[in-house]
Amino acid sequence: MTRTILDIHILQTVPPSNLNRDDTGTPKTAIYGGVRRARVSSQAWKRATRQAFEDLLPASALGVRTKKVAEALARRIAHKEPALAETAVQLATAVLETATGSKIDAPRRKPKNGEDPTAAPESAYLMFLSNTQLDALAELAVTASGPDGDAKALTDHLKKNKADAKRAVDSRHSVDIALFGRMVADSADLNVEAAVQVAHAIGVHKSEIESDYYTAVDDLSLDDESGAGMIGTVDFNSATLYRYAAVDVDELQRNLGDGLREGESPSAPVEKAVGAFLEAFITSLPTGKINTFGNHTLPAAVIVKLRDRRPVSFVSAFERPVPQGPGGGYLRESCERLAQYVPELERQYGITSDENSWVFRVGEETQALAPLGAGVTLDVLMRDVTAAVARRVGSRA
Repeated sequence: MTRTILDIHILQTVPPSNLNRDDTGTPKTAIYGGVRRARVSSQAWKRATRQAFEDLLPASALGVRTKKVAEALARRIAHKEPALAETAVQLATAVLETATGSKIDAPRRKPKNGEDPTAAPESAYLMFLSNTQLDALAELAVTASGPDGDAKALTDHLKKNKADAKRAVDSRHSVDIALFGRMVADSADLNVEAAVQVAHAIGVHKSEIESDYYTAVDDLSLDDESGAGMIGTVDFNSATLYRYAAVDVDELQRNLGDGLREGESPSAPVEKAVGAFLEAFITSLPTGKINTFGNHTLPAAVIVKLRDRRPVSFVSAFERPVPQGPGGGYLRESCERLAQYVPELERQYGITSDENSWVFRVGEETQALAPLGAGVTLDVLMRDVTAAVARRVGSRA
C-alpha cells in the first residue's frame, strides 16, 4: 500500500552550549561509531517544537499536558457559568474521572510555602487534552449539573451517558496530540498513536565535554574584602548536529480527521499541521542554559523528502565520525558526506524521489547538497511541501 511519509533531515551547528543536560548537569552524549558524540534527546526537541506551535497556531488547535487537569477544567466551567464557581472543581473531577477512567485525587505532596493547602486534585500522571476537548467537557459539566451545579445530578447523568464524556475526549484532537500522540494509562481506548517520530539529535563528529569555571562578585563588597561572592562550574560542549524526524501523514490525517468547516477541503487540517510542524521543528531550539550561552543558531541545511513506502534516516552517513575540514569546522565535510551517501542509498534501494525532494541551505559550505533536491527558501519549502501533501491526501479522498 502506498504511504505518505515526510522525512526531515537537518544539519545544525551549535556553539558552546548545554541544550539538554542529564541529572548531573552535564550535556547529554552518546557513543556512536565508537566515539562519544554530543546528543540532544528527542523529548527535548519535541518540547521545543510544541512551544514553537504557540506562535504558529491558534490556541484552539493546541492541547494542554498537565496533572492539574481538574484545575484547568474547573476554570473553564466557572468561565462558562460563574454561578458554578464554588463547585467547579468537584464537577470537573467527576466528569474527568468518567471521561478518562483515571482517579483524580488531592496532591500527595505537601504544600509549599504560600501554596494553597486545599489545592485542586490532580491526576496521577500527565494528561494530554486539547483545548477543544476541555471546552466540550466543561459544556457537559455545566449542562448536566443544572443551574445549581448539583454534583449528584452530574454524576447521575454520567452514569447513564458515559459515552458522552468519552466522546468529548476522543474526538477533535489538537495538532500536538495528533502529531506526538497520547497515552491514557487507565483507558487504552483513548490512546492516540503518534504520527511523528523524532530521533535524538547527534553530533556528526567526536565531541568533548568542557567545563567553565566562573565567579560572581558581590556588588556590595568593600575594597578590602577579597574573594568572590560565589564560584561554580558549568559543563558545555559544541557540535554540528544531525537532526531527523519522520511524519506519517496518513496517521496524522486519521488522528485529525477531515476538514469540518464549510468550504474547507478534506486535507486542510493535515496541511496546516504539516506546515506548522515543518516550521517549528526546523526553527525551534531547546532552551537549556540558553541565558548562559546565548546559543541561538538556525540550521545550515535542511533536506526534506516525501516518500511513499517507509521513513529513511541518513544518520548512517555519520557512523564514521566526520573529520575536521582542512580550514577547520565540520559542516562542509558533513555536507559532502551526505552528498555522497544519499544518492547511493536511494539508488540501491530504489527509493529515489527527485520530484519530491527539497533542499534549503545557507552558505557556500553547504553547496554539495544542492543536487539532492530543488533549492528553496524556508517559505517556499513550506509552500511546496504542504502542496505536495495536499495532492497526495486529496488523491485518496
